[in-house]
Order: sequence, then structure tokens, then C-alpha cells
Amino acid sequence: MALLCLATLCLASLQAAAQNTPLISGGMGFLTSTNGGNTTYVPTISPVLVAPLGDRFQVESRATLLESFFPKGPGQSGYDTFHFVGLTYLQMDYFATSHLTIVGGTFLTPFGTYNERLAPIWISNFQDAPLITAIGTMGSGSGTGGMIRGSAVSTANFSIDYAAYFSAKSTNEQFQSSRSTGGKVEVYFPKLRLEVGTSYGRLLEGIQTNSYGLHVWWMPASVPLKVRSEYAHGAHAEGYWIETDYRLSRFGGEESPIGRLEPVFRWQQVFRNSPDPTDGLPPADTKQTDFGLDYHLPHEVRINVSYGRQFSPVGNRNVWETGIVYRFLFPAWKGKS
Repeated sequence: MALLCLATLCLASLQAAAQNTPLISGGMGFLTSTNGGNTTYVPTISPVLVAPLGDRFQVESRATLLESFFPKGPGQSGYDTFHFVGLTYLQMDYFATSHLTIVGGTFLTPFGTYNERLAPIWISNFQDAPLITAIGTMGSGSGTGGMIRGSAVSTANFSIDYAAYFSAKSTNEQFQSSRSTGGKVEVYFPKLRLEVGTSYGRLLEGIQTNSYGLHVWWMPASVPLKVRSEYAHGAHAEGYWIETDYRLSRFGGEESPIGRLEPVFRWQQVFRNSPDPTDGLPPADTKQTDFGLDYHLPHEVRINVSYGRQFSPVGNRNVWETGIVYRFLFPAWKGKS
């Protein structure tokens, strides 16, 4: 957190050079998870800073601050606590051309879709990430080095986006990363509202391994439906997840009591081909189904309730989760008129 404060102070000193007012956004929430009759409580806040520096430079950062209250071990009463404060990423963007952005610093690993797009608490439909999220994201989910990304082609019928990165090994407490490289390519068809993409990652330290991914997203214009899916193959496992949500806005509009409801569903599987206790994946073949219900309150407040059932040779389990999340957005200081 000290690094985030330092970065904020440095940006404040450059206020005169910035054309646009920096923005602070993000979310704060209170989450609970009940597993095997034991309930964990997690109050958390995740602020995001976006600060333009002139026409071509921009600083981005996201932090996570949480306190976890969880039951003590068998035969003990009461709760233990665990707190975490850290930066998810801190990067400088240089907008070289309309088709190229150069990124330096610690950035989210561009593999698949969940890590970059769906992980924040004010976006994700479920508290738990998909089981295969660790494939291709090199464990920490971030890289320290350089990245290029942008739109290679953009027409009325389709657009092609790309990202490619190189990460150095870092053991810094705030910026841990592995030596790796990779990237992804996405093709979007605006008339169909369909996106298809592929990802690749290679670990360049220790036993070098490759990871491959494929994702398909579809959001039809005629109905308030989202369908997201992803497949990933790593050195020791592969798997997929499919997630859908449907906003009941056709029943009186999005502001009606029923229109604020959004049922969600996710089905996922992981297949093990060899053991690896360090890859962040289930130790055996695993299937899981999740049902949830989001309720969108006024002023960017959302209530999430979900139930999940996991099936595995090492044991089946139920997971009940609830949460209330508030999304915020405000300028870092008053802009010039």
C-alpha cells in the first residue's frame, strides 16, 4: 500500500502536466463463504487509479486491501484473522499510435479473459475464480516487464486486437512474477456481438512449459444475455468453464424490482494428466456447478448470492457464498473548468 501512496503522491506532483483529471474507481464489499459448515467473512476494498499524463502517457494501478475472519481449527472456538494489502498491478502506458500501446511495469498477464476482465469484485458474478484460472497466468496473475497491445484492424464487420508480453522474474513482495512470455489475439464481430480469441504463454524458468487457451464470448443484442466460455491447456492439466447470466430487464425495465434481478450459472471441469502441487489447480479431476443470483440496487450497489457443488475423487463439497459490493468512481481532485 505504501507503494500505491507513493505513486499517488508522484502523480499529484505532475498535476500541471496532466491534461485530464486522474480518476479513482473500484469497489468495496463484504463477502462471506460457507464451506462444510464453516463460514469465513471478508471485508475488502479494491481501489483503481487511472492518471493521464499529457496526451500519450497514462499510469494505472489497482490495489487490494482485505481482512479475513475464519474459524479456528478442529476443537477450537472463535476466529482467526488474516489481512492482506498489496498492489495487483502498477503500469505506465504509452499510446504510441492508434494501433499500438506500449506498457511497462507490473501488468496483468494477458492470458484468457478472467484475469484481465472479470476478476474485480464489482464485475465478477461469483466470488471464486474459475478452476483453470492459474493456467497461463504464471501463478501470480501478473508479469513485470514490458507489453505491447492494441487494435491491429478495425472495420464495421470485424476487429482484431492483440497483446504480447515479456516478464522477468521478480521476488519483490509487492511485484512477484515469473520469467515468461506470451500473448493473445481476439477477433470481434460487432454485428453478431461475438468474440473469439486464443492465448499462449510460456514459462521460461525451471522446467519450461507451454500453456494454450481459447475463449468465446457472445452477448446477443436482442436479449439481455451474456455467454462466456474459456478453455485452457497447461503442462499438467486442462479444463474449461462456461458462464451465463440473464438480466430480467424485460419485466418492467432494469429499474423495476424484477428487472434488477440477474440469475447466473457456471459449469466447469478440470482434467488432470499428471500431479503438480504447485500449479494452483485441483489435485484430481474435478467438476463444479454454480448457481447464483445478483440483485442490482440503485447507486451501483449489488447483492450476490450463490451456491456451488464440487465433485472430486478427493471429496465432494458444497459452497454457499454471499456478498454486497459497492462500486465507486470519483476524480482524484477537482478538475480545471
